[in-house]
Amino acid sequence: MKGSFKEYIKIAVKNLKTRKLRSWLTIIGVIIGVFLIVSLISLSEGLKTAVLQQMRMMGKDLVMIIPGDISDLMTTLIGGVELTDDDIRTIKKTEGVDFVVPMIYKAEVMRYKNEKKTVILYGNPWKEALDVYQKDMGWTLKEGRWPIPGKEEIIVGSLVPEEIFPGLKVGTDAVIKGRRFEIVGVLNSLGSKQDDSMIALDLTIFQDITGKREGASMAFAKIKSGYSTDDVVEYIKDNLNETRKRKRGEDSTSFSVLSSEKITKIVGDIMILIEAVIFGFASIAIVVGGIGIMNTMYTSVRERVKEIGIMKAIGAKNSTINLIFLIESGIFGMIGGIGGTLLGVGLAKSIELYLQFHPLFYMKASASPGLITFSLAFSFLVGCASGFFPARSASKLKPVDALRYE
Repeated sequence: MKGSFKEYIKIAVKNLKTRKLRSWLTIIGVIIGVFLIVSLISLSEGLKTAVLQQMRMMGKDLVMIIPGDISDLMTTLIGGVELTDDDIRTIKKTEGVDFVVPMIYKAEVMRYKNEKKTVILYGNPWKEALDVYQKDMGWTLKEGRWPIPGKEEIIVGSLVPEEIFPGLKVGTDAVIKGRRFEIVGVLNSLGSKQDDSMIALDLTIFQDITGKREGASMAFAKIKSGYSTDDVVEYIKDNLNETRKRKRGEDSTSFSVLSSEKITKIVGDIMILIEAVIFGFASIAIVVGGIGIMNTMYTSVRERVKEIGIMKAIGAKNSTINLIFLIESGIFGMIGGIGGTLLGVGLAKSIELYLQFHPLFYMKASASPGLITFSLAFSFLVGCASGFFPARSASKLKPVDALRYE
């Protein structure tokens, strides 16, 4: 029996059509695995890109100081640990530090026209903060102007006039704790719903109306020109260690000092680990799909023993039988790969679209050509690999025994 590769494909497709229900159930197993790989990796890659983009906006001459150990950041955040005023003063006095911008937050009720809503306020020493926000963190205004230090003026995040107080306008007034503030500017998006929902005002006024006069959630230190960022990081650590041990007996694990490069590396490493775990779990699903293909192919071999005997009796070689069954299993993998890829990309893009209208954070699903090509090739190879042993057993059947098989 001699024939072209095209004819072998026709035989394989015909056999798949003969057992439609079983074929589709087998394909669904592969679809699920590929769907998980494409959707989860697309979303995680998009998230990584969004986070790293935000991190890279932080200037190289800027250092972040946070309370607690970076390796246990969630405990730090949930526990509400803060930098003290002593910490802030120590950082300011450190060699190589130009100035410090403490980040202080508090929830308060704000009234705009006839509406009252709870918002997150953050206080800023505007003289120093504006330099950091504009030059190092890339903050820009959508409309209006920046506040004047010491004046009762506020700027709002991009979501405030859209979701919190719809119709809010620059040049109008809002009331916080009985004091009237002029809304002088609206920021462009900062990259997350939390940041885009905040209201910023002068630090001294913030302390007056909130009563929060001490401590900070974190702080940014601007490095003086001519100093190495890494050197200043070590100076800050040494000074904070000395101050804390002398005054409170705390050790170095009670704070973390991070440069922009260090933060970017930490975030990058975490995201790579997350992607590896996602790929591992999703690969298990596609391997299970591959086992389904193998089971289906073994069943197909048993059902077609006489057919194989006839093919071999009229001259089909072992390689021909082997190839036909490998094509069948490869088709299972390829169809499953195409279906899973389409569904995975569809889900990832749907989530991206959803986040554009409900922006908990901003990201784009990264369904790259490389990921799609890999998914299709991977699913096809899994299909072929799963069909290898069934195909091998089919090709080794002896014509006489196959024709006598009942």
